[in-house]
Order: sequence, then structure tokens, then C-alpha cells
Amino acid sequence: MLSILDIFRVGIGPSSSHTVGPIRIANRFISGFHGHEGLAPVARIEVRLLGSLAFTGEGHATPKAVMLGLLGFDPETLEPEIADSAVAAVHATRQLNLMGESLITFDPARDIVFDYDTVSDLHPNGMRLTAYGKAGDIIRTSDYFSTGGGFIASRRQLETPAPDDLVSSGNDVRWPFSSAAELLDLCRAHALPMCEIVLGNEDSMRPRDETLARLDRITDVMMACIDRGLASDGLLPGRLKVSRRASALWQTLKSSAVSNEREQLFDWLNVYAMAVNEENAAGGQVVTAPTNGAAGIIPSVIRHYCKAENGVPDKARTFLLTAGGIGLLYKQRASISGAEMGCQGEVGVACSMAAGGLAAVWGGSPSQVAQAAEIGMEHNLGLTCDPVGGLVQIPCIERNAIGAVKAVNAARLAMHSTGPMKVSLDQVIETMRQTGLDMSSKYKETSQGGLAVNVVEC
Repeated sequence: MLSILDIFRVGIGPSSSHTVGPIRIANRFISGFHGHEGLAPVARIEVRLLGSLAFTGEGHATPKAVMLGLLGFDPETLEPEIADSAVAAVHATRQLNLMGESLITFDPARDIVFDYDTVSDLHPNGMRLTAYGKAGDIIRTSDYFSTGGGFIASRRQLETPAPDDLVSSGNDVRWPFSSAAELLDLCRAHALPMCEIVLGNEDSMRPRDETLARLDRITDVMMACIDRGLASDGLLPGRLKVSRRASALWQTLKSSAVSNEREQLFDWLNVYAMAVNEENAAGGQVVTAPTNGAAGIIPSVIRHYCKAENGVPDKARTFLLTAGGIGLLYKQRASISGAEMGCQGEVGVACSMAAGGLAAVWGGSPSQVAQAAEIGMEHNLGLTCDPVGGLVQIPCIERNAIGAVKAVNAARLAMHSTGPMKVSLDQVIETMRQTGLDMSSKYKETSQGGLAVNVVEC
């Protein structure tokens, strides 16, 4: 089993697969030189971006991510302003200090290659890193893949998984499950809600206090991201010149009397989700939930439905444990990568996770939780990933707002249900997987179809 803390990762925008993943890949490649002569023989590093990383990498800040990883930054702890200064220094000096230990010549325009022709065979998000010696000889070359949500894998792991691979493939846990049916069976057999089954598995990986503390930090980062987004205005980075809208909507909501609470419900969910995804588009600190492109849905629902009178989110642990367990099912049975599944694998999965998490907070049975998650995905099937200009702005920001509203409605429908599901969560996950495989690559984070070609960039 993977951990739900692998699903919820603290990182920076604008993309978990194109930014967070490449940071981790570049960092891992350089870390592989520790021991023997270390980095001393390395004179040059070349990074080739393949597949979706090539087609939309520029708009997703992948070159910046590559440099941050080579410099030794960790996406979970880096400060965005310090990171920006470090990248600016590389551009200015054409030099890069590998892991802070070895200074090499590095020209981003030459050493980061957008390879549009080489097929990324094992996953659409491929990276090939090559280290050269002083005589121009190849010291080491490796292929890695950014598989969505900040997860990464080496070629060896995807081709022939081995226990000594650098990337851990899972953990032994108390109550393993590989399907929603197995998870529901565990809930029934032990008379426990879904969140307790998931927490019991997390106990197999680390002390419970540590798990709970990390869940609380995830909530804190999510809420802080909302707050920053609500307080910020101006234009988002990039040539589209998209204006931030969350701050103005927030001011309107605060100053207006509640004339129609049901209508305003949409506004509250919209403003929280948009605040997060505007921060993500600006390269701010966000939590993959399960990806950066879908990072606003779960925080929005938590903020509106789990916030106690003292302002501290209540029952957020129940929400995250439940949503995380559902996210694991998608990760392990299908994919959470927009480059593999389209946006159904990002916003669709986030909507499904949020719907299940909210049903759990409302006291739903495990069956109702699973039904909420199924409804959340069923009505996102076929959702394409076609970012205009390769930027995580149009339609991504509004799509998160719509996804948050849809998640709440899915939870409500499930809570009103009185009979067994006609469509199971496992069936809808498999349907999403098959739909993603059938979907044209034009609609899977390449900006070669859909809105990306029909909207004129300004």
C-alpha cells in the first residue's frame, strides 16, 4: 500500500507532474552520485523533456523545476521567493551549484532540451538526464517518469520493479486493500468507518502522532493557501494575462448580506477553490490533492464544511483520511496523471475524493461514502486536459470551482440514497482508466487540442 501522505504532498505550483515531479527527479539523479568520487567528475548536465513535459513544460515551469532539483531544493520545504532568486542566478551566471557541492557551467537554453520527437514510452511525462565528464564522455544517463501528483518512477521501477529500487513502491500494512470492494469489506468486518481503516494502515508506516501532525500540517497549508489567494490580486504569470478574481469576489461576499444562502453557497465554494488555483498558477505553495491542477477542490470543501467557530478546521482529519483512501484507489488502480487520463484523472479524482470525504464528515456509512465518490467521478468521465497556452489557468481555475460544487452535490445525493449502488466505485474507476486510454493525446496535457487550439492566446 501507498500512504495517503503520498497523495497529499506539499509543493509549489503550477503543476505536480510538471513542476513537483521534475524537482524530485533532478534531485534524485544528482543524489545518485553520492559515494566514490561524488559529483567531482561531472562537468555538464543535460536534461531532455519528453512527451507532455516537452509540449507543455514551458507553461508549467518545468525548466525552473529542473534547475531547483539540480540545486538540491526539496519541493516540500522550499520558499518560493528564495527558489526564484536561485533560478534567476543560474540564468544570469550560466552556472549551477549541484546540490550546493559542485559548480558546473549550465545554460538553461542549451542544457534543458524540449524533445518533441522522442516518444516517452512508459509514461507520457518522461525525463532523460545525462551527466558528462570534462572530456565530454557520458558518466551516467537515466530515464525517469513523472507519473502524476508528484509521484516519480525510474525506468527500472516501471519495467522490472525491484525491492532495492530508489523509489519505494509501497508498504506492508495492517489492512491492505486494492479495491473499493475490499475496503468496504474491511469496514464491515471490523465495524469501522473508512477513515479508521486508512488510519490503521498509516499506523503501520509511522507513529500515529506523526501521521496526525502531518495531516494537520496539510490542512494548515491548504488554509494558508486559501488565505493568500483571497488577499492577492493583479495578473497571473504568463502571456495570457489572466486576472486574479478570487480577491474581488471575496470582498463582495464579505460585504454583502446573505440574501439567498443557497445561491451564495456556490460563491463560497467558488472563491475558496479559485483562491487556491490562482496561487497554484502563480507558483505558490499548495498541496497536491491529488494534483496541483486539481488542488483547489478539497481545500474549498474543507474550508466551508469543516470550519469550526474558532476558525480551525474541525473533522479535517476524518475528511483527509477518507479522501486519501479514495485517492489511493485511483492511484493504484488507474492514474491521477492528466497526461495519461486527461482532466478526469485530476479534477475528476479530486471531486470524487472530496465527495467521499464530505459524506464521511456528514456521518455517512462506508457504502454512502463510496457512493459519493462514485457519483463524483461518474459525472466527470471524459473530462479533457487542454490548458490554453500550456498554462494551468484556463480552464483549470474555474474547473476547480465547478468541481468543488459538484463534489458537494455528489455527497448530498449519496446521503439521500436508500438503496445499494447500481454503479460501484471500482466500476467507475475502471471506466475512467479505459476512457483515459482511449482519449486522444491531443486532450491529455499537450495543448494540441480542445480549448488550447480554439482560444486565441492574447
